[in-house]
Amino acid sequence: MKAVSASASRYAMIHQVLRDAIVNGTARHGLVLLEAPLAELFGTSRVPVRKALDLLHAEGLICRFNGRGYLINPEGLDLEPLRLPLSHAHLGLNGDDELVDTRPLGERIVEEIGAALSTCIAFGHYRLDEQAAADHYGVSRAVVREALMRLRDRGLVEKEPYSQWLAGPLTAREVTEDYELRACLEPEALRQSAPNLDREVLEAMLHRVLDAQDSPQCSLEAIEQIEEDLHQRCLAGLQNRKIAALIRQGQSPMIISRIFYRLLGIGADPAMLAEHRLILELLLHGAFDAAALNLREHLQRARQRMLQRLKVLSVLPEQPLPVYLHKIS
Repeated sequence: MKAVSASASRYAMIHQVLRDAIVNGTARHGLVLLEAPLAELFGTSRVPVRKALDLLHAEGLICRFNGRGYLINPEGLDLEPLRLPLSHAHLGLNGDDELVDTRPLGERIVEEIGAALSTCIAFGHYRLDEQAAADHYGVSRAVVREALMRLRDRGLVEKEPYSQWLAGPLTAREVTEDYELRACLEPEALRQSAPNLDREVLEAMLHRVLDAQDSPQCSLEAIEQIEEDLHQRCLAGLQNRKIAALIRQGQSPMIISRIFYRLLGIGADPAMLAEHRLILELLLHGAFDAAALNLREHLQRARQRMLQRLKVLSVLPEQPLPVYLHKIS
């Protein structure tokens, strides 16, 4: 299980983890939930745990009984209390799971706002209210502003001096221009970087592609890792920082892929995987010019696939968005 997003407050994170475990049937029914052991398990104080338990009780997923704490009892049965030391296993979780997101606050805010922007720009033109975002996440405007500056470098949001933060719309023209720019820059970047790529690193990248080809359902994280392998890590040796920055700004393809995965459950494109595999195999054989040529052809084909996906997005319903995003058109 992946760590829960920290855009919500800590009690909401704890509530989500426990709720998922109960609803999915992985937590043992009849297990007694106590504030102190849960607080230790989640690495927090009792206050957010108490609020999370109150929410679960209000939802009818846990109940009071003649003793301390609550019973996991979503079906309202007459259960014998199971008083066990609370652990990952008793909640149906993997022992290696991180139950809360422990990344630095700034990193979490960048990811959360970035995800919201990535969704909204596919459905129109939006204005982002900086103060409302700060209130939403319970942080200062300085933290939000720093996150937005980083997201601007990725091409997700824009702002002129003394104006508002604006995002979108994501159009066929923008997708086409992103791909045309990348097709001009990435092959030469690969040609320059390829001689210095570590063989073990390339083999690991190839294995990820092979695993995805063999998997009936590739996760979004795996897809993004495969894209990052070829289009970022393989180009990391590029010395020209301005060109590197332009390549990083070509975000529209991955934005569309994320939305497709989240809304339609559509995973990795088989053609994309086959093209990535060929390029990585060429790199492993030292055929750097051929790899660069195939990368250009891959980007040209990917442009057509992505434009088709963009047409599908145009008929999908708009998604719920945070209160700090306001649609302009």
